[in-house]
Amino acid sequence: MLDLSRREFLLGSAGTAAAFAVGGVAASHAAAADHALTLANLDHRIMPDAVTKNMMSFSPDGPPPVLRFRQGQKTSVDVTNNLDEASVVHWHGFRIANAMDGVPYLTQYPIEAGQSFRYEFTPPDAGTYWYHPHCNTLEQMARGLTGVMVVEEDEDPGFDHDLPLNIRDFRLGGDRQFTSLFKPRSAARSGTLGTVSTVNWETDPVFELEAGSLVRLRLAITDVTRVGTYDIAGGEARVIAIDSNPLPEPLPATDILLSPGQRADVALRVPDSEDDVVNLVLKRSNGNRVVARFKPKGASAKRDLRELRPLPQNPVKLPDLNNAEVMEFVFGWSPEGDAPQSSLCGTLGYTFWSINRKAWPGDLPGPFDPLATMKLGKSYILRLRNETPNDHPIHLHGVSFQLLRSNKRKLPPLITDTALLQKEETMDVALVADNPGDWAFHCHVIEHQKTGLAGFLRIDG
Repeated sequence: MLDLSRREFLLGSAGTAAAFAVGGVAASHAAAADHALTLANLDHRIMPDAVTKNMMSFSPDGPPPVLRFRQGQKTSVDVTNNLDEASVVHWHGFRIANAMDGVPYLTQYPIEAGQSFRYEFTPPDAGTYWYHPHCNTLEQMARGLTGVMVVEEDEDPGFDHDLPLNIRDFRLGGDRQFTSLFKPRSAARSGTLGTVSTVNWETDPVFELEAGSLVRLRLAITDVTRVGTYDIAGGEARVIAIDSNPLPEPLPATDILLSPGQRADVALRVPDSEDDVVNLVLKRSNGNRVVARFKPKGASAKRDLRELRPLPQNPVKLPDLNNAEVMEFVFGWSPEGDAPQSSLCGTLGYTFWSINRKAWPGDLPGPFDPLATMKLGKSYILRLRNETPNDHPIHLHGVSFQLLRSNKRKLPPLITDTALLQKEETMDVALVADNPGDWAFHCHVIEHQKTGLAGFLRIDG
């Protein structure tokens, strides 16, 4: 976060504010960026029987595009805000420079209506990621502003096809128009679920794939609320990566537990016969639901999953557990008397949640104190304690961390950026504080985030 004297100077000087936005507002006068996104309102047919009005996308013409980058290669993205409200773009899971992280006031000023901003970064890690706003977050994400990103490895693993899947709900009524985006009673519990399940903005899509081919399915949960369990049913499939990091050994593609913000890469061998359809199934207590289908087509390519090359590990530093400092974080109810403050980036009007008994007041210029300060290059164990009977997918910007242990279940030694903290669970995760800056730290059930369950950690450089 900008220090106080710099913040006061910036906010007090229009000329300096313009200078702070160089590469941002002035982006339109520079050479063309590698990618361009336009935040826009649009009407779109999610369900076949009606057009849903007042959606939002990163394109004026349809669903958010899939952005593809190369590992270790510098790139740029011009973002133009054609909405009638402020926004920013966060690159979920990217370990990039703090100034490009896309969090209002913590790393940049909001991109106001009619303005543009250029993001420049070099993705150090390969895998599946996603992008979304961090301003007016619930409204904008609920209306459609979530997109998938792919960072390709230097060496091709050997797939025939690569298929990103943007998995999310929309809250639509019987008339196929948006209903209330959240309910306060639900926000104070597990969150308000959507009513219509979609993949790539379609209900029950069918993807035709070459029979007998090898396909990389990139499951990205960009929903604002739903914690779900997924199966790949009807085909030979293995989970090969979680949250962009390769697994030590592939796992069966069944009972894949994913919360908002998380991703899973699945290697699928498409069946040989056109009659053998593969289903992506969301398992639910009130009945399982097929959310996408993969239909073989044509003569079989006769590929074998054993032909695939293992995914290379990302260059994430492993923590020194013997010399790691322990920091504790308690996720619980909001203390009485805390109230959200009005903000350019919106408020839901309620405060229900807190971290270490302190509720985040909203996206404001501040200054605010970090929840904790870490020294650059040092190892830490974060003890995450959930005092509530609700699940909280906890996301830390800017760094990746390793799962260590839980008081309720055995954890695999995964490296991730988003950990599902289950009800009344205490989980230890470990990291190396190797990326300087102020990094947002919050629950990715967006109603929880916007009603207090957020803050930031500082890595002092």
